[in-house]
Amino acid sequence: MTETASRPTLEAVAARAGVSRATVSRVVNGGDGVREPLAERVRRAVEELGYVPNQAARSLVTRRHDAVAVVIAEPETRVFADPFFALQLRGISKELTAHDSQLVLLLTEGRDDHARVARYLAGGHVDGALVFSLHLDDPLPGLIHGAGVPTVFGGRPGWGEGVREAVYVDCDNRGGARQAVRHLLGLGRTRVAHITGALDQTSAVDRLDGYRDVMGDADPALVAQGDFTPSGGERAMRELLERRPDLDAVFVANDLSALGVLRVLREAGRRVPEDVAVIGFDDMLPIAEQTEPPLTTVRQDIEDMGRLMARLLIGGLEGGAAGKDPVPERSGVVLPTTVVRRASA
Repeated sequence: MTETASRPTLEAVAARAGVSRATVSRVVNGGDGVREPLAERVRRAVEELGYVPNQAARSLVTRRHDAVAVVIAEPETRVFADPFFALQLRGISKELTAHDSQLVLLLTEGRDDHARVARYLAGGHVDGALVFSLHLDDPLPGLIHGAGVPTVFGGRPGWGEGVREAVYVDCDNRGGARQAVRHLLGLGRTRVAHITGALDQTSAVDRLDGYRDVMGDADPALVAQGDFTPSGGERAMRELLERRPDLDAVFVANDLSALGVLRVLREAGRRVPEDVAVIGFDDMLPIAEQTEPPLTTVRQDIEDMGRLMARLLIGGLEGGAAGKDPVPERSGVVLPTTVVRRASA
């Protein structure tokens, strides 16, 4: 006997419950118009027989696929090496699971992948998309807009046309950067440097702006460009030590880059925090608590950001099913940040 032949059918459920096939279909697909006693009989028959609805048939009725695409505009080597993405995906997955929806992960290795992702989204395979780690010159927002797929972005929009319609979740990057620099100044540090993230991303730009809000007309030599990676942090820290060997503090755009910063300072014989205080951004516990010394950092709730992105999308889809506009007007949710003090600053 094949697996297909052994599977209980809609007709079997109807016979067990003593109702019509149409009644069973309405109950399992979430339709209205079935009296509660009958609906309860159907649900009991479904449970007793172990009936699993046919997803393709259900989609024809509900016009929902119970699947959401998560698009990360980074190559897989970056995604699987950076704990930030794992934390955000965990939050997204928890929320989608709570709504019985599947996660479809799409990564972009290069420009050729953008058209592939856009075709997939436009093909009616998913109900909506969650998109993050976009870069300022990325064509994905325009392609996704053209595909007509309900979308929530991770990060403040900065992509020009179509921004008015963008729904997004972000943390207070600029305010968190101000908190970090003020913390360092409060320790009596006077030559505070900054290592940026990739400046084609709005989070890095906002954190640089927050640094400048506090430092004012600080020496431009105290700013070095990184890229949110450990190797980028190493390279930028070496540049800073060459240009300003008298620096006594560094605000690093993220915890991963701070790993590289601590390594270079150790090699240079600079004690942390005695000679140079270091503060990161993210508070990714697998990193921040295990560095030497443990890293003072600005906390953003990465997992909660992912959960909230999914919640906004699901809420919009359910509103669309109720006859409301599934694509709301521009709506930004900005979550607060706070300094978590450890031994590095």
